[in-house]
Amino acid sequence: MLLSLIIPVYNEERSIEKLLEVVFAVPIVKELVVVNDCSRDRTKKILQHIEKKYHSSPQKLPFVKNLVVIHKTVNEGKGAAIRTAVPCVTGDIVTIQDADLELDPNEYPKLMEPFEKNQADIVFGSRFQMAGSRRVFPAGRYLANRFLTLLSNIMSGLYLTDMETCYKVFKREILQSFTLRSSRFGIEPELVAYAARGDWRIFEVPVSYNPRSRKEGKKIGFRDGIMAIGAIIWFNLLKR
Repeated sequence: MLLSLIIPVYNEERSIEKLLEVVFAVPIVKELVVVNDCSRDRTKKILQHIEKKYHSSPQKLPFVKNLVVIHKTVNEGKGAAIRTAVPCVTGDIVTIQDADLELDPNEYPKLMEPFEKNQADIVFGSRFQMAGSRRVFPAGRYLANRFLTLLSNIMSGLYLTDMETCYKVFKREILQSFTLRSSRFGIEPELVAYAARGDWRIFEVPVSYNPRSRKEGKKIGFRDGIMAIGAIIWFNLLKR
């Protein structure tokens, strides 16, 4: 199966090159659609360099079938970046990869396993199902995630342990059937709400998690949590 990766990027000059190096090396055939959401730092220059280097010598990256880099001229948010990428993917399976290295690309095989062995349609990675050791993160962030997940479960009817996870993996035709509307981090509960509407086989798998602090570049804050509550209500009740 060909794995398509949607990688939204905004002001990630400190991590994007390392992230792509790790992704390139994962021994699974993949395509990458990287969407630079009008970054204001050196992210665009770094991506242009990587893209030029790849297209001049694609044989040096045997696990990469294709690399597409899209540079947006207006910053609209993670959801808008994902919406830009969805029509471009061609793989059998599609997942989202944040550029912050909080989640480990080496776990792609684990995420793909339910598709190969259990005829899964959708797979969610869970940072709260213990898969070994993990970095401890602030209780406030944990409780916020648990609250949002619980609210989403009540509204959607799905029992998940980590609604806000970046690793949401879909068969391509399922993801492309969604009419996505979110521009910012509301994309996470929106994707779950759409997943709950179909008669699909959904699995969760534990993934490791190395959270960043705000000093290290964490972008999600209190305002995004409030907006996530609104998105959960909107997409599960009002937009059915």
